[in-house]
Amino acid sequence: VVKCSENENSDLFYAVPWSYGTLGLLTAVEIMIIPATKYIRLHYEPVAGLQNVVDKFESACRDTKKNKYVEGLLYTLDEAVIMTGEMVEDSEVEPDKVNDISKWYKPWFFVHVRDILKKREKTYEYVPLREYYHRHSRALFWEIQDIVPFGNNIIFRYLFGWLLPVKVSLLKLTQTETVKKLYENNHIIQDLLVPTSTMKKCCEEFDRLVNVYPVWLCPFLLPNNPGMLQPAKGMTSDLYVDIGVYGVPKGRRFQPVETTRAVEDLVEQSKGFQMLYADTYRTREEFRRMFDHGLYDKMRKKYNCEGAFPEVYDKVNKNVRD
Repeated sequence: VVKCSENENSDLFYAVPWSYGTLGLLTAVEIMIIPATKYIRLHYEPVAGLQNVVDKFESACRDTKKNKYVEGLLYTLDEAVIMTGEMVEDSEVEPDKVNDISKWYKPWFFVHVRDILKKREKTYEYVPLREYYHRHSRALFWEIQDIVPFGNNIIFRYLFGWLLPVKVSLLKLTQTETVKKLYENNHIIQDLLVPTSTMKKCCEEFDRLVNVYPVWLCPFLLPNNPGMLQPAKGMTSDLYVDIGVYGVPKGRRFQPVETTRAVEDLVEQSKGFQMLYADTYRTREEFRRMFDHGLYDKMRKKYNCEGAFPEVYDKVNKNVRD
């Protein structure tokens, strides 16, 4: 058993993130926690124009004193809602503005936000903190609309909304080989980390390549620490955006392998990273260009992992797994 932290076995401490269980098994983790309140005040701001969306998202992310939560939902290439939030005490909550967004009879969260976009007006509400953290759970972000197309119908919600979300494990268990192939050939699920400086270009290219909406925008601060993820050369830290693309592509030329590789090429050119839970078709050399393996390789050798665990590439690459 090896204990590691920023001050003890720090090389292993920084090598573990993104190693996907290929350096050993985590038996215990100590994490920092912060005080929480029962509610957050959630602000919604509809934004038109992609450059305005990028600017608003980045400014909201950098205002860390005011905004403790930041998220964006892009509904078309030129329309989005940027959401910011902060915890509030019970005494600050306005009862008539409380929204229990996770109740079974409520509209799916992305639909609720889309309705706000249509009104073109800033607004705010108070959301129970636990429900905020699970705001996308009930609709599996927005994937549920392709699984249960009528699921957001008000009658269905009141009578059967409590049945959702469908358990992903159940869907996989009942999935035939034909359905699996159909899913793989007509569906994309990717989370892509790119610097906010390339956010506009990446959104435009994703629109051209896959044309899937909504698109999730989530901030990610990448510190200049050792490990597989390194900010752009010369940067002490950098603000990235996680662009989440989930659903059935509307692009006429969508081909699962070719399109995914084109997306991966764009991410690499943008000095970004691909989330490793998703399908990747990188070659081993391309994968090593995207992710810094220097420290990772040293740790695998130091702790004799090479004969016990596969490389991270062998765990996540679809062609190798198949």
